[in-house]
Amino acid sequence: MKQVPALKIDGITIGQSLAIIEYLEETRPTPPLLPQDPKKRASVRMISDLITAGIQPLQNLSVLKEVGQENQLPWAQKAIISGFDALERILQSTAGKYCVGDQVSMADLCLAPQVANAERFKVDLTPYPTISRINKTLLALEAFRVSHPCRQPDTPAELRA
Repeated sequence: MKQVPALKIDGITIGQSLAIIEYLEETRPTPPLLPQDPKKRASVRMISDLITAGIQPLQNLSVLKEVGQENQLPWAQKAIISGFDALERILQSTAGKYCVGDQVSMADLCLAPQVANAERFKVDLTPYPTISRINKTLLALEAFRVSHPCRQPDTPAELRA
């Protein structure tokens, strides 16, 4: 599909965020990105899917080009707000320090870039205190700071930190 992300590793190329994360979890399980408890694992997967399949694709450049320049901002905002309304309700029952409990998980890896997209599309995060708190906690971790979309070498100048 000529999309990112793609990861070349161990002699293969893997596309799609969740496939990459699951492969890394299975081949490099430290630190674990999926909890041992099956119910918590299901929550992590539910949150990850909500973000990667229910919110994020609606802001891909290919979709935004189809809605037209004048409709891009309201389209993206509507998609994010709709998804964040559902996500905030879910996180109120699953969150500890992070999306599911007190360990960073696959769900957190999906949340941080989606919050960056929400900021990019000027979504008011005030109605989402749980999302905002978790994101702030994540950004205090070096791995999340250095991997933030605004700090990547191919980030357009106007979006750089």
